[in-house]
Amino acid sequence: MPLLLFSSRSFVGLSLVTFLLYGALGGLLVLLPYLLIDFKHYSATEAGAALLPMPLVIALTAPTMGRLAARIGPRLPLSIGPVLVATGFLLALRIPGDGSYWTAVLPAMLVLSLGMAGAVAPLTTAVLGSVEPSHSGIASGLNSALARTGGLVATALASAVLVSHSQALVSTFRWAMAVAAATAAAAGACAFLWLAKQAQV
Repeated sequence: MPLLLFSSRSFVGLSLVTFLLYGALGGLLVLLPYLLIDFKHYSATEAGAALLPMPLVIALTAPTMGRLAARIGPRLPLSIGPVLVATGFLLALRIPGDGSYWTAVLPAMLVLSLGMAGAVAPLTTAVLGSVEPSHSGIASGLNSALARTGGLVATALASAVLVSHSQALVSTFRWAMAVAAATAAAAGACAFLWLAKQAQV
């Protein structure tokens, strides 16, 4: 790993965005199905299907967001996208309540998915553009590793929720969603601050 990569202000900021954003997402992908099965009494199939809006929305909207980011630059999409993700996590606080899938789970998933769609394509492009072309392969590999690492760290921390049941599960799930919202918002702040001077890299 050439340490020269970390002399790029943009690369450092984008690495933080990746770690924080995918860490928050990884926690959701572990905890939401568990909550739906254990507390809301969904079947395993129903809990898995509850996550379907995310890949569908990302697949449908990410290309458009990628073209938009190519025109206006990655800073705004990478700042606004994580904030939308954070909003989705805040909406997820309502999931353990009395609402149905359509009034509680789906709105949170749609908002979160739109935020991820706004960040995924610009993030990859920005990472590759933040380093010299000769280092683009290493930068891409490190960025992917950071995304996986963020998810693994979140999964490990989620063990505190996975041992809970009933009302204790509700409390720990809501705490985890609040932390995830703060983490996603921090990712947006990193993009806004570290990419602000991208032209000077």
